[in-house]
Amino acid sequence: MPDISQLFQLGQQVQGRLTQMQTELAQQTVAGSAGGGMVTATADGRGQIQSVKIDPSIAAEGDVEMLEDLVVAAITDAQRKAEEIYRAELKKLTGGVSLPFQFPI
Repeated sequence: MPDISQLFQLGQQVQGRLTQMQTELAQQTVAGSAGGGMVTATADGRGQIQSVKIDPSIAAEGDVEMLEDLVVAAITDAQRKAEEIYRAELKKLTGGVSLPFQFPI
């Protein structure tokens, strides 16, 4: 059975790897879209939205409510993709052991 100093050391190693993972995720980008690509949201690997692009033709239609829904759907899609990347990286980091971390960490 490991002693407390070994557990503490392991905890510090995991913390360091998590910090490194977060830095790497911040440099990755994912894109989510809605309306057949009429609205695109770009996020970093931590799920932070970086930009939203709207096809001008959809804005010209004047249906603000539909446009709002498409923006939310595109953002949700981008954040879902970022969470998938996060979970895959966390799984690699922990060797498949499930940890009680929530996205984003």
